[in-house]
Amino acid sequence: MPELSPARALAFLVPEPGPRRVYAIAVLLGTCGFGLVTTAMTLYATRVVHLSPAKTGLGLSIAGLVGLLAAIPMGDFADRHDPRAVVRGAMLIQALAAICYLLVHDFAAFVIVSVIDMLALNANMAADGALLRRVGGEDASGFRASTQALANLGIAIGVLGCGIAIQIDTANAYRSLFAGNAVAILVALMVLRRLPRYQPLPKPPAGPRWGALSDGPFVAYTALGGLMFIQFFVASLLLPLWVVDHTHAPRWTVALVVLVNTALVVLFQVRVSQHVKTLQEGGLALRKAGVLFLVSCSAMGLAAGLPGWAALLLLVAAIAVHACGELWHTAGSFALDFGLAPQHAQGQYQGLAGIGRGAGQAAAPVLLTGVCLSLGRIGFIGLGVFLCLLGLTGPALARWGRRTRPAVPEAAGAESVLEMD
Repeated sequence: MPELSPARALAFLVPEPGPRRVYAIAVLLGTCGFGLVTTAMTLYATRVVHLSPAKTGLGLSIAGLVGLLAAIPMGDFADRHDPRAVVRGAMLIQALAAICYLLVHDFAAFVIVSVIDMLALNANMAADGALLRRVGGEDASGFRASTQALANLGIAIGVLGCGIAIQIDTANAYRSLFAGNAVAILVALMVLRRLPRYQPLPKPPAGPRWGALSDGPFVAYTALGGLMFIQFFVASLLLPLWVVDHTHAPRWTVALVVLVNTALVVLFQVRVSQHVKTLQEGGLALRKAGVLFLVSCSAMGLAAGLPGWAALLLLVAAIAVHACGELWHTAGSFALDFGLAPQHAQGQYQGLAGIGRGAGQAAAPVLLTGVCLSLGRIGFIGLGVFLCLLGLTGPALARWGRRTRPAVPEAAGAESVLEMD
């Protein structure tokens, strides 16, 4: 891992004036709003709407699965039109959905609003892949790394606000989170208006209509990325239950490990991603990440049975190693996301990749809490082996992708625009 300098890392998060800075500000605002509600959603449903935990989980699962249907079509739509307009349209629907949550009083309404929210969220994410590629230009993967760090920072800020509302624990406190989310989205939407309108890039005359679905290496990468995406939930979903129920570490260790993980990602994602640009480097980054996950997950499992102070130290060290793995995993994913996808079809390809990540997110609770946690130490070691084996396939996948990409770069035009509004 490169030399770490917090001051320089924070400086790298601020892009130069122009479209990149406009886009980055919008990302920070939008993720602050997301952070306000992401942790409080289940509490809002159970304490304000008065749904049972089972109905809440069912409603969110239905919304999550239906929402995936929007990813590829809306990504393709963004490729064939102005991606900025598609992103802003999806954000407007997200803001309206946030307001509609305030009017929900029963299960049916909760499901309907949640489905609309998730359809808009997935449409936004797919179209945003096309927009980020145009704003980022030739260094799109590096720019995405800086915006990812900003996104993590924004979510952390939002979660702090969410924590205050949870501490107050009143219906109006929870409602204020959704109102705040709507305001944050609308302000971010207005900020994006300052971006130029991007015209569609020329598409090759021959080729399948849904090129992403017929691209073998990218489909394989989507499956790999979806499975490795499970690692993002180790710190937030698996580790809290492990710390509280199976180790002698103090309960506040849960907050500490999340803080350590978030801080390392925010500070050093850009620095790591500067070393991962090409497909080959992306594959090698996934391999490094897999090895680091093997070490971190195994160390987490070994914390059981240790004295409290020793368990605390081991868990902090383990989450630091895991965060390093996350840095390399994210950097490798960015390189493969943009390196495998043709410029004219970024939205369609990112939509397919988003489906893979959505499937991994849906599978994470079952695999982590249902399988890994129930097996104890062996489960953690098994999880590390599983993630390591996935990462080891990265270089071969990158070589396959490089062999099947066009030998001649596509025609320039990623920066072409129409006019400013």
